[in-house]
Amino acid sequence: MIPRRVGLNPRSLSRLRGPSSFTRPFITPRYHPRWTRPRLTLRAWESTTTGEGKTGHIDAAPNESILWVDNLFPLKLSSLMGAPWKSPDQDLSELMKRFEGSTLGVLDPINMVKRAIPSTAPVKVTEILPRLKDGGAFVKFTYPCNVPATDIETAITRHLEEKPVRPFFNPLRSVQAGLVHGVPWLEDLHRFPRGRLRVEFVPKNPGEEAVELSQETLYSLFRRYGKIAEITSQPWDSKVLPRFAYIDFGFVRDAIMARNCLHGVIVPEEIGGGKLGTKLRMSYESRAKPHRIWDWITNHPRIVIPIAVALLTGLTVVIFDPIRTFFVKAHVTQKFRLSSSRLYTWLRKQTTDILSFRREKAEQAGLDAVWTHRKDLIDQIRKWLMETAGTFIVVQGPRGSGKKELVLEQALKGRSNVLVIDCKPIIEARGEAATIKQMASSVGYRPVFSYANSLSSMVDLAVQSTTGVKAGFSETLESQLQKILQTTAGALTDIGVSNRSKTDSDASLPADAYLEAHPERRPVVVIDNFLHKSDSTVIVCDKLAEWAANLVQSNIAHVIFLTNDSSYSKSLSKSLPDRIFRQAALGDLSPDVAKNFILRHIDGDEKPLPKTEDDSDEPDEEGPEPPFLPDLAELDECIGVLGGRLTDLEFLARRLRAGQTPKQAVTEITEQAASEILKMFLLPGKATSDGEHKWSVEQAWCLVKSLASNEALRYNEVLLHGAFSASTTAPDAEGALEGLANSELITIKSTNGRPGYVTAGKPVYQAAFRLLADDVVLAAKMDLAVLKELTKDEVKTIEKAEGELTLLGGLPNAPAQTGGRVAYLLGKLESSQKKVEGYEAEIGKLKKVLSSQY
Repeated sequence: MIPRRVGLNPRSLSRLRGPSSFTRPFITPRYHPRWTRPRLTLRAWESTTTGEGKTGHIDAAPNESILWVDNLFPLKLSSLMGAPWKSPDQDLSELMKRFEGSTLGVLDPINMVKRAIPSTAPVKVTEILPRLKDGGAFVKFTYPCNVPATDIETAITRHLEEKPVRPFFNPLRSVQAGLVHGVPWLEDLHRFPRGRLRVEFVPKNPGEEAVELSQETLYSLFRRYGKIAEITSQPWDSKVLPRFAYIDFGFVRDAIMARNCLHGVIVPEEIGGGKLGTKLRMSYESRAKPHRIWDWITNHPRIVIPIAVALLTGLTVVIFDPIRTFFVKAHVTQKFRLSSSRLYTWLRKQTTDILSFRREKAEQAGLDAVWTHRKDLIDQIRKWLMETAGTFIVVQGPRGSGKKELVLEQALKGRSNVLVIDCKPIIEARGEAATIKQMASSVGYRPVFSYANSLSSMVDLAVQSTTGVKAGFSETLESQLQKILQTTAGALTDIGVSNRSKTDSDASLPADAYLEAHPERRPVVVIDNFLHKSDSTVIVCDKLAEWAANLVQSNIAHVIFLTNDSSYSKSLSKSLPDRIFRQAALGDLSPDVAKNFILRHIDGDEKPLPKTEDDSDEPDEEGPEPPFLPDLAELDECIGVLGGRLTDLEFLARRLRAGQTPKQAVTEITEQAASEILKMFLLPGKATSDGEHKWSVEQAWCLVKSLASNEALRYNEVLLHGAFSASTTAPDAEGALEGLANSELITIKSTNGRPGYVTAGKPVYQAAFRLLADDVVLAAKMDLAVLKELTKDEVKTIEKAEGELTLLGGLPNAPAQTGGRVAYLLGKLESSQKKVEGYEAEIGKLKKVLSSQY
């Protein structure tokens, strides 16, 4: 026997299975309650949707049962069916009137309830409680004492199978009815039906013990209400109380019917409910949706991460590469620059006489003399650009010799397809991100995410530390530069064939074949400051050289290198080992050309302004002064001192135009050069252990002092000097000379392909060296440092000889074979000692000079 309580009145429930069948429960006869209270006589309209007195339970009298009728209201729209401005409880008083009326509509839910109950059933409906949230209604009815409630349920079920009642909103599912065996909970919380039920096993009375039902028992209780997809018991080691199980139904309405019919039912001992019985308490539970795709992705990072990287790379190529190619082409052709517009060109022509500066005219006048002198070289470069040679054009010359102006302003004048890459800002950039940014800026490559390389390196490191597989998000500096240069090469190809017409006879040729046949249409790439700071330019210069080799071999563009380094062939030969370079060397101007440059520079600034008609009759008392012409004899002497370096000659011309005499100007220029040499090479701390320089202060002073009295020094003679061969701070003598040459203190000139002799880095440095050597105090200080360095070397030689002599003296019986070695060591010891004595004497004299003079 399974007792149950409805509301406050205890009631008996039916047994849940028959003697011969375990799958179909049925109702048992009622029994008298253990305690009673006076039952209030209620009318149907005095109840509410949440039970009597809004307690959440339904009160049922003896010979009265409750029927759940499902599929009366749509579940999804149940919240819209009630009027928001009034309570749904106010409509309950009209339900019984509508149920007993004879003019019900076919679509009325109350009519469907009436049609669901056969007219032959011995029942009388006393109350109807609609549940919009559950899509049905509870129907309370009375029946005779001699008729079991299970027979009435069977009759109603058979009637609905023979004459199904189908609502308009769900014609595929008919109305179903089930007898309520438990104590339904009529709550109006914001809990909506789900396909999963959480069935908790609680004791019948507080303090008693409940038993966890098996899956077979749960199946026999709940299967009659619909198809069950899964029953999940609570894990055995779970500490959650009360014990529970999950029952997943195939349809939500099946779960609704099971909950409304079996909530609060007490399972007896004979079917597994324990000695005291076990009550079932049910609630809806949201079913966790299986994320199988996501679970597979998270469980296979070694497969997913490389695929994700490939997809991301492909997406980047598809989206950003066309944009970057467009910006590179716009940067090369200067199509969107203001200076390239016709309006700007016209305005500049109209306002040239008004807005032009005298300095620009003077500088241009002076440069015209230089270009006239170098006209043959300019024409030669233009001829090379018309040929299909597949090699580099290299313009080499010292800094300030006018390489860039000669190539860009003369040889490439009028071209709109010139790309200039300045290596200096790229090499001097600090960090990989800054290097990438400068490279991208020089070719117009944008958008560029230079910071993303550091961020992706961190992500790659995190992924590798967690999964053990390198994700490949990060890229090296080499790969980033390669990507930028490849995009630039594609843009240059498009520019080269952009002017090809469909009517041309060779229009159908591939791009490389077309550009090979028309070398004049190839773009020109000018790489300026190549091998700038050659000690730290390995990656950038090598990448540019390889890229330039691909351009010329694929007939994409002409490449011109501008460099100050005379040893450029070592670096370029790695990229084009089987080609001969087209070389153009720029040196200092001859005295006649230098003189002509200065005079034209001065004359170009002193042209008198034209007179107007208004002041033509007035006397020209305050007219422009006649052009200032320097003393030509004095100018020839100063040009001989200053040399033919273009930047120094321009500096001299500006000083002469300011009113200085040639001697005054040259004196100031020489003093300024001497100050630069002193600051950059001769101050303490420049010898440098920081890896930036490979030379020492003593080595720099040795060259300054020697070149002050000699215009050239033999290369090997310099290497054998004590300051280079015996130096402890910079022991690599050839590396020290190379570093000083890169710093432009000296120039190493070749003889038969090998270093032959050493000269001053600039002609003006020769005079600056003499000025520094004539400074007695400075010469004494620097000679003192050199002598100390030489003394240290000789002391080391003496210590080494003494140590070996001590070792030989310790041999027993003094073998005769050691006599020659002992004599050699003694002679060397004597020689070094004499040198040290001589150095000490000179050091004493130099200290007297330092202590007596300012």
